[in-house]
Amino acid sequence: MSQDRQALGKIGEDLACQALERQGYAIVARRYRRRGGELDIVARDGPTLVFVEVKTRDGLEFGSGGEAVTALKRRRMAGVAEEYMMRHRLTGCACRFDVVSIDVRKGGPVVEIYQNAFDVT
Repeated sequence: MSQDRQALGKIGEDLACQALERQGYAIVARRYRRRGGELDIVARDGPTLVFVEVKTRDGLEFGSGGEAVTALKRRRMAGVAEEYMMRHRLTGCACRFDVVSIDVRKGGPVVEIYQNAFDVT
């Protein structure tokens, strides 16, 4: 991944954390990495543990951020989320998966939070 893409991703994650905190989420962890993948943000929304994927776009050549969470990405997130919950002894905790889509094209960033964006089956 190029340094420009990494910088864009970091900016997006920072903006996502700010937006989530304004909505009342408490950020628990960022960039939680394991062999099977990565969770961009782990947060609490009241009693619910929330695993957040952040998609930052500076153009639409790859679709919007919300459209970019593929079935493969969802499965990987679910695996890492399960490992996170086991490691932190949270297996009985309610959880969900949110997606934060950020468009940083002209006019400033537009941040959209999709709560309960997908289910893991």
